[in-house]
Amino acid sequence: MRFSKSFIPTTKDTPADATLPSHQFLIRAGFINQQGSGLYNYLPMGKIVLDKIRAVVKDELDKAGAIEVQLGFVTPIDLWDRSGRAEDMGQEMLRIRDRKDNEFVLSPTNEEAMVELVKNRITSYRDLPVNLYQINTKFRDEARPRFGLMRGREFLMKDGYSFHASVEDMKREFDLMEETYKKIYTRLGLDFRVVQADSGAIGGTGSKEFHVLANSGEDTIVVCDSCDWGANIETIDEIDEDEFNALSYEELKDKTIEQKCSCGGNLSYTKGIEAGHIFQLGTKYSEALDAKFLDANGKSQPFQMATFGIGVSRLVASVIEQNHDEKGCIWTKETAPYLVDIIVSNAKKDEELEAGLKIYEELKANNIDVIIDDRKKERFGFKMGDFELIGFPYAIVIGKKLQDGMVELIDRKTLQKEEISVDNIVEKIKSLI
Repeated sequence: MRFSKSFIPTTKDTPADATLPSHQFLIRAGFINQQGSGLYNYLPMGKIVLDKIRAVVKDELDKAGAIEVQLGFVTPIDLWDRSGRAEDMGQEMLRIRDRKDNEFVLSPTNEEAMVELVKNRITSYRDLPVNLYQINTKFRDEARPRFGLMRGREFLMKDGYSFHASVEDMKREFDLMEETYKKIYTRLGLDFRVVQADSGAIGGTGSKEFHVLANSGEDTIVVCDSCDWGANIETIDEIDEDEFNALSYEELKDKTIEQKCSCGGNLSYTKGIEAGHIFQLGTKYSEALDAKFLDANGKSQPFQMATFGIGVSRLVASVIEQNHDEKGCIWTKETAPYLVDIIVSNAKKDEELEAGLKIYEELKANNIDVIIDDRKKERFGFKMGDFELIGFPYAIVIGKKLQDGMVELIDRKTLQKEEISVDNIVEKIKSLI
């Protein structure tokens, strides 16, 4: 991609309501723009990042044996009435009526719809287990949408639902999905913890959350320094959840926990962004919607179920909450819109532009995502500012050193600079990536 032919409207202006770094930088760097309260459009680079995260999620789920489907975004209210959740979801669930006065909802989640999809189509234990998932738009009418993609009303979510003949097999799939989710967050380059959680309106007997660790996280979690145990404070009776969630990360650091972890390790408070949640549902929905199968003895039984969610669009913001500095975004290699930004200092000089284009074509030939800043109207300082704001992992600067056969390589994370021979720069980039 060439900057001169792209649509990347960067700006120095920070929205008045943007308090989180991800909200500020994603808008300033031209990844998203706000269309309404809690509603955001994805500009070209934002769409690339969203698709890259989606691809990682899909790849790991497919490897684990889950099967992708796509349900309708609009769901008849009747399904929610039958499960008993029409009232439980309250005003977060947006209801609409068609011209014939039939009532529907914009799906905030899809347990009911997926049960209806499986009901009467899987009738024997021999066809179980099955794990179906989708990556689709959801809508929750948040009372106070804020923090950009972190708490919007419309968002992209991966929601999966598994069906089983026994509790034991349901728990096996639950454990498999926990390991699969760990692989997803690891591939995305995120520092995260898995914690015990409250099941909330989804229900069921047990659930775990996946938290991206970030000082700006809304949730307070307790973690061990010696093992991978963690818990959301909402599951700990002796802790006032509202009081602790209102504290900043710096304030939490001053609070000590005298109790030890069961492994003997020290416990501490930290902040996390909930980016995934998995639930053991049991028969909550299958019984309510009369979804059953015949077991090995020919007896009719309700499906044992589990459900698994990942906030795909929330992960876009989570990456930046965990990876940024005062200059802008710092994308991980798996999520970056482009891995390399070739900055031609003065694109009006033919020799600089030609050298940049040669490197650009060589990187593309090696299947490396690359963009070249070939803009002729913009000064070098402006181009560097865009590189730092947007957060490409690496920049190659074509400038005055070209006459000596050298270019400059910049690591966005450390901002360290290194002079590399023009002839060796492609191999250097390949070794870094």
